[in-house]
Amino acid sequence: MKTGRPLFSLTLHALLAALLSCLCLGGAVAQDRKANQKTDDYQPVLELLRLGQFSQANAKAEAYLASRPRDPQMRFIQGMIQQSSGQTDAAQATYLALTQDYPELPEPHNHLAVLLAAQGKVQEARAELDLALRANPGYATAHENLGDVYLQLARQAYESARALGGTPSITRKLDGLRQLLPSASAPVTPATLPTTRPATPLAPSPR
Repeated sequence: MKTGRPLFSLTLHALLAALLSCLCLGGAVAQDRKANQKTDDYQPVLELLRLGQFSQANAKAEAYLASRPRDPQMRFIQGMIQQSSGQTDAAQATYLALTQDYPELPEPHNHLAVLLAAQGKVQEARAELDLALRANPGYATAHENLGDVYLQLARQAYESARALGGTPSITRKLDGLRQLLPSASAPVTPATLPTTRPATPLAPSPR
């Protein structure tokens, strides 16, 4: 993990990568293309999101979902719109609903974990990342986020131990962790579009 990287920022990086890849559907979705809108249908919304025109992007997403309310791709995009515009409660509800309707999708679990971690709910974030990796053991972003979660949990444990009069080595361990997680003590604001780091595209089974 790179020194100086804000906690969980790599997951936010995954948002823009999802935009650039247009969140192409794969697997079972490709087999049922006639029953679903083509990937091109997502492009106008994604472009508006990329430009930071959140109100317009959300309006298009709402119009799309009015006739296809269970479409996981557009619902995920709407979650990104909400997350990017600072509507974290709405984004959390969107991702949570996706994890319930499509538990086989790792990305909503991962994005939900980012929001939970930003609220200091590290144990809940860990549970969501475990579910993401159960759905896709090869999801590198979730693996790295889980590593960040464990580092934050270690920091909390060391701070508790020091407060209880632990050994002098705890200070050295805390110093090492602060180098890895320089912003761990500050809340994360997952409302800024990222600039790097690809993510796994959604590949749900259509229902």
